Amino acid sequence: MEISDSRIDGGKSFDWGKTSVDYARFRDIYPEEFYRKIINRGLCVKGQNVLDVGTGTGVLPRNMYAYGAKWTGTDISENQIKQAKLLSNGKDIAYYTVATEDIHFQDESFDVITACQCFFYFDHEKTSLNFFRMLKPGGRILVLYMAWLPHEDKIAKASEELILKYSPTWSGAGETMHPILIPDCYREKFEIVYQEEYPLKVHFTRETWNGRIKACRGVGASLTEEEISRWEQEHTKLLSETAPAEFDILHYGAIAELKAIK
Repeated sequence: MEISDSRIDGGKSFDWGKTSVDYARFRDIYPEEFYRKIINRGLCVKGQNVLDVGTGTGVLPRNMYAYGAKWTGTDISENQIKQAKLLSNGKDIAYYTVATEDIHFQDESFDVITACQCFFYFDHEKTSLNFFRMLKPGGRILVLYMAWLPHEDKIAKASEELILKYSPTWSGAGETMHPILIPDCYREKFEIVYQEEYPLKVHFTRETWNGRIKACRGVGASLTEEEISRWEQEHTKLLSETAPAEFDILHYGAIAELKAIK
């Protein structure tokens, strides 16, 4: 599904379905510490019913399935959900293709609602009320994010500059470590009970880093096939000349936990 939002990439349209195969292959990259932060908060564990909105290829439900929670995943992209189902074969995870603003599960259905790498896409005036409705008393929204740090990592900076060459309005550039912004509308029904930002090193090969960048919004989700081909030729050459065969990319992780006030 093609999306256009004036807040994102200067309004340039993008479609995660275009890059679902690469997304499935190259974006399951969160290190163990990322998941441990969630478990340490006592969230997404056995006995809890969890809704993962903007689930993409189901990275969060698949990787946290062993902790025992009952997972449901939703995403606006049919292709992303298709990949999520394929990758979750054998796991009891329910997936649905639906925009987050249009989710209509029953009142007080979930203990936790997670939003990983997707929170800033939402129409928060709608989702804040809908999340509150679907959460049990005292239920949690858990907002999660991870991004590379181009000002501190030379390889990440070089790759980012090449994205901007092809997608000059891409608004994902220039990340720095900062708290997740929680819009004021959530404060009417929720209280922020925890926030943290922390550095992470994520390991890549040239192939997997190329795949990770290709599967980002500024490349695979928005460029034409011809543009992607030219970008990939340049990026592969760049990595062969500047990056070792394997390397770590400096990222940061961020978490925000909101409690429903009922």
